[in-house]
Amino acid sequence: MKPLSVAAAESRPESWMDLAARHRVVAAALFLIVFPWLMPYEALAINILIYGLYAVGFNLLFGYLGLLSFGHAAFFGAGAYACGIVIAHFGGPWFLAIPVGVLVAAAIAVVMGFLAIRTRGIYFAMVTLALSQCVYYLFYQATDWTGGENGLRGVNLRAVELPGISLNILDPTIKYYFVLAFVVLALWVISRILASPFGAVIEAIREREARARACGYDVARTKLITFVISGALCGLAGALSAIHLSIVPIESLHYQMSGIAVMMALLGGMGTFFGPFIGAAAFLLIQDLTSLWTEHWQLIAGAVFIIFVLFFPKGIWGSLLEWVKR
Repeated sequence: MKPLSVAAAESRPESWMDLAARHRVVAAALFLIVFPWLMPYEALAINILIYGLYAVGFNLLFGYLGLLSFGHAAFFGAGAYACGIVIAHFGGPWFLAIPVGVLVAAAIAVVMGFLAIRTRGIYFAMVTLALSQCVYYLFYQATDWTGGENGLRGVNLRAVELPGISLNILDPTIKYYFVLAFVVLALWVISRILASPFGAVIEAIREREARARACGYDVARTKLITFVISGALCGLAGALSAIHLSIVPIESLHYQMSGIAVMMALLGGMGTFFGPFIGAAAFLLIQDLTSLWTEHWQLIAGAVFIIFVLFFPKGIWGSLLEWVKR
């Protein structure tokens, strides 16, 4: 016979929040389908999609595993450059260039992760920052392939050829839904990972690493695998950015890009599924609106960031979820 509390919980009708949490990928996809119509223009919506995916990759490592990295620009930039080089230098198709970008970012993540997971805390953050700068200067010096300080140009993708149809990628609306297809696929992968036993191990390590190790889990291997998956997702975001912009600026590898990932994750709500997109939207909207009347928009963005860190540590999405539950 079941306890009364359990029976009452089972008989209680499922709320819309429970339903959305259980079908979080579908809920996120439905919102993102109508999202471009809520933005001032489509290019901003595309940027939010790409940077939101970038923040999702970072959030897997920081929000769910609890490792703060200052080196994720290496994966974003490497994915962008690898995808751009396939298109600009070899004339490769998009369906080859994007996977190459993801694989190159994942390969760099293997090397960086193997070296970084030996440390913890602030030392982990500093090691990832140092290794990311090594990647930055490696691409900076390879001028024949990357264009050096001028960046890689000529990443021109005019159409996406699919069986029986050709999509004009120069149309912002079509480009948005092209990017959205990859974003939804990435969200489905993340959701499957978090709902799996491996996802439970990730969160167990975040809560108490010593206990997870005592339970027999291979903490070092879990950290490395999570680091590589995180890097691959950021590489996918970089590859989509290269196609979107038709160029790959060297700034995509700069440490400031790593800082942007941290800001977006914290603004949206670290450790939440949809929070990175909210953080990306908040950051890019602040940049877009305030830069119209002042060149010092970073000051305003920094002030907003400080306010949320001090008074809303769970971020916009995390605080909203908590308020709705109450």
